[in-house]
Amino acid sequence: MRDIAEQLLEWAGAGERFAIASVVGVRGSAPRGPGAAMAVKADGAVLGSLSGGCIEGSVHEAALEALRTDQPSRHDYDYDPDDPFAVGLTCGGEIDVHIQPVDPRRDAALVSALRATVRGEPVALARALATGAAVAVWPDRVEGSTVDPELDDRIAVEARGMLAQDVTGLRALCGDDAVFVESWATPPRMLVFGAIDYAAALARQGKFLGYHVTVCDARAVFATAARFPDADEVVVRWPHQYLAECDVDERTVICVLTHDAKFDVPVLERALRGNAGYVGALGSRRTHADRLRRLREAGLTDAELDRLHSPIGLDLRASTPEETAVSIAAEIIATRTRGSGRSLTRTDGPIHAHA
Repeated sequence: MRDIAEQLLEWAGAGERFAIASVVGVRGSAPRGPGAAMAVKADGAVLGSLSGGCIEGSVHEAALEALRTDQPSRHDYDYDPDDPFAVGLTCGGEIDVHIQPVDPRRDAALVSALRATVRGEPVALARALATGAAVAVWPDRVEGSTVDPELDDRIAVEARGMLAQDVTGLRALCGDDAVFVESWATPPRMLVFGAIDYAAALARQGKFLGYHVTVCDARAVFATAARFPDADEVVVRWPHQYLAECDVDERTVICVLTHDAKFDVPVLERALRGNAGYVGALGSRRTHADRLRRLREAGLTDAELDRLHSPIGLDLRASTPEETAVSIAAEIIATRTRGSGRSLTRTDGPIHAHA
């Protein structure tokens, strides 16, 4: 739901009722994981997607019915190869979809959670699937209620734990009914060091993938907001000094694109000793060899150097800044999901990876 939050807030601001169809469970191969959402207004307008087209028609009808009855419902979709008229996933997986009618005048906690995530606040949205009752949970406060104080307390504890781990899923907290918790943590950070044309293309890719993108360079003439309109912020600092002040976690991506030793070595020394999930550096193989020599002289161990993705990106034979950005983005995804980076025609096993 988070990826369509801004549009949902526009509907809510206009007083429009809508139904939210959410993937709450996945078994086997499926295009999208728990938390994927599609919204339907009474006039039939649609936002979002659940499966890339396999079940959307059926879900659309069920969402309109939920709006008509004002009652939540739950549907399982799988694939029956023996029934040509069956609605399901042709990839062979199964998904569990919950459909909930939303009235912005009634469902204030849900709307508040949407507003919070658009503002960049960490928040979890918990919904009791049988009733649709919603509870928005922040690290320091709670809004909404299931009308069961004991259940509300259990939801708050569970949701805060899931939010801290950025986990979305079903939890059995109230007998036979389930509570679905969507964790909307703050966006992961992409730190791009080097205000060059490749950085502008990478900033666009980073925003597309949902990162909070920062471009940093010590040269003020190059590090300007006008040159990087897709970045969330442009910082004029020496890269290693700026990185020393950043909050870096395992979701953080660091891309060093200057390929100039006086900039690269100090920031990579700090990055490779931190806990960022990905550290990559642009440059030729000769530049990479020289960079490794300098980093070893700075005292980095082989284990720390093994974390460095350099030359940065997957082997796509990329040449333009845009192609290179795609190559880098693909490597970032493969590193996070532990994908092989190989062509799917030469692999077997699951195609999709859901955290």
